[in-house]
Amino acid sequence: MCCFLTPMAAAAVATVARKKFPEKLHAGWLLMMLWGAVVALVVDHAINGEISVYPPFLTALKSPEQTEIMLREIAVTGTAMTVAVFAFWGVSVAVANIRAKTARGNQPA
Repeated sequence: MCCFLTPMAAAAVATVARKKFPEKLHAGWLLMMLWGAVVALVVDHAINGEISVYPPFLTALKSPEQTEIMLREIAVTGTAMTVAVFAFWGVSVAVANIRAKTARGNQPA
């Protein structure tokens, strides 16, 4: 219903703070992963009719029962997906930094 709101919030915060990231953390990678996930999820929810172009934009806000389900989905599914993106980014950065360190160590003196 709205699981894209959690990675969207993380992407917004990371976008604002990107200049504070050290170069070796590849903030651009994180931003691409987060915003890519948001776009994919928005498209998925739009195709499934869970987002409308008129208020309330989220169809789950039309009834209290659906709103409760929506909030649970944001908290559980959205958080799990955001954590997965951060984990994948962390592994990618670690591998890239190890490879860069190894490449520097193999250069002739």
